[in-house]
Amino acid sequence: MKVISVKTSTEYNVYIGSGLAGRVGEMLAETTSPCTAFVISDENVFRLYGERVLASLANAGFRTGTFVFEPGEQSKNIETYGKIVEKMAREKLTRSDVVIALGGGVTGDISGFAAATFLRGIKYVQVPTTLLAAVDSSVGGKTAIDLNAGKNLLGAFWQPAAVFCDTDTFSTLPEAEYLNGCAEIIKYGMLGSEELFESVAALPVSLHYDAVVAKCVDMKREIVENDEFDRGGRMVLNLGHTVGHAIENKSGYMVPHGMAVAAGMCVITRAAENLAFAEKGTAERLLRVIREYGLPDGTSAPAGFPEEELAGFSAESLFEAAMNDKKASGSKLTLAVPKRVGECALLTIEKSEFIDWLRAGGLK
Repeated sequence: MKVISVKTSTEYNVYIGSGLAGRVGEMLAETTSPCTAFVISDENVFRLYGERVLASLANAGFRTGTFVFEPGEQSKNIETYGKIVEKMAREKLTRSDVVIALGGGVTGDISGFAAATFLRGIKYVQVPTTLLAAVDSSVGGKTAIDLNAGKNLLGAFWQPAAVFCDTDTFSTLPEAEYLNGCAEIIKYGMLGSEELFESVAALPVSLHYDAVVAKCVDMKREIVENDEFDRGGRMVLNLGHTVGHAIENKSGYMVPHGMAVAAGMCVITRAAENLAFAEKGTAERLLRVIREYGLPDGTSAPAGFPEEELAGFSAESLFEAAMNDKKASGSKLTLAVPKRVGECALLTIEKSEFIDWLRAGGLK
């Protein structure tokens, strides 16, 4: 088992290894006195791992409560959030209790936001069961729900008390969900580690989960410790996200996050190279790996997805959606832009200029 310590306003450990879902109660009991552990999960994940986690908690002396919701980004909304906090109130949770987010990024985001806002903040723990959540959203304390106007517009910074990443859970991921995680891992390589980029280009992520997850978490740890509240350097983590969030929004969230980020990375990297910001050959290297993994390159849909779900988004349409992105401030927009594989920089542009970036990235 690998352990990575994150030293933010709340210090916590990220545990990475095999069999951790069945040890959540045992490991949580090392730092938390017996209390009510309120498990939030979606129907698919709870069916696979719910009883295992609940048994672990009960065996360690915790009382348990649950809230299980319909899977998918469409559930990450005010309605589901309201049902969660109402159930927490009926269960009479106090600030001495703990929320357990069991699942992927949607579950982690909405559970963390519920924990951040209920009674003005109670403890929560992340138990990511997707590769995407393990390498990205479970660490760093960003919690949020979506509004009709855009993704993650209602949220709070609320650090978890611990993260238990059981890499065994990745074996039950559908292929598309595995690829979503691979997209974020490629992103980490692009923004800060040519070594990681080359390692996942040479060897499928599935053959070295522990090492890849630990590398990504450690990279995120360093970035978050230096900018916990996303006011500067942490914004490099948004590589591909401005375009990606716009794609998600315009598809009605039919295109999942990792796929959208992959497409967004390709668009912004092509643009960076065409606008002489990135080193020549950077886009070609990225596109080669993206295509090897069967991820979308921003101009066509991945295998298994109807072409209309990714192709056909115009520069004008995505520009409109991006203007509602939370990374926009006043008349400005801050972009994470590659300079070369393994190095990114932040570039602040006028919002009106972003459509030129979309066109330079290959969108019509």
